[in-house]
This record gives sequence, C-alpha cells and structure tokens, in this order.
Amino acid sequence: MITKKQRSLIMSKIKAKNTQPEVYVEKFLRSKRIKFTKQAKLPGKPDFFIKSLKRVIFVNGCFWHMHKCNKFRMPKSNVSFWKKKLNRNVERDKHNCNRLRNSGLKVLNVWECKLERIRLYAK
Repeated sequence: MITKKQRSLIMSKIKAKNTQPEVYVEKFLRSKRIKFTKQAKLPGKPDFFIKSLKRVIFVNGCFWHMHKCNKFRMPKSNVSFWKKKLNRNVERDKHNCNRLRNSGLKVLNVWECKLERIRLYAK
C-alpha cells in the first residue's frame, strides 16, 4: 500500500502540458507546416488552436479523461474520490467542447492510446 506522502510525490510528477503525446502531435503539425497556438486562451485551454482552420485539438490522457480503452483502469483505492474526480473531468470536457463548437470551432480529441499505436507503426 502506498502512503499519502508517496502518492502525493507520484501525483506531483504528472505533467499538465508538453506531455509526450502532445509533443508527438506538435511535431506532426510542424511537419505539415500548420501554424498553431499552444494552450490557447479558449474554453478548456485546448492543447492546440489552428486559427486558419478554425480547429482546436485536445490531446487527452486515457486515465484522466476516462477513455474506454485498455489504458483506463479505475484505481482500487479511494474509489469514491476517483469516480467523482474523473466524472467531473468528463463533464467539464463535454461542456468545454460544446462551448467551442457553439462558437464556430471544430473540436478534435486525440487519445493517448491511439497515438501510441500510430507511433508503433511509424517506427
């Protein structure tokens, strides 16, 4: 069993931006010479905003956004906290995507697990 102090240390190491999946998408956009803004000041702070195409891209981690894939697994400890936390994330994502779509933008959600598969085939 992990202590609260150990768990806190582990969680503090989790990055919010410039994650490996984001870096991969950024390299792809640059290779296609697509101009973008990172962490745009829009609802939900999309990872990438392509103004010329009116597109926003969210690069989502499967755990934090409860993707229905084999990478997501509900933690076995403190289950009620995690259910509440992760469900709030999903609801917030839906709300932000709706706000962005209502403002005339197209929203693309890129999942961590899908990028891993693409990277495997690209090598």
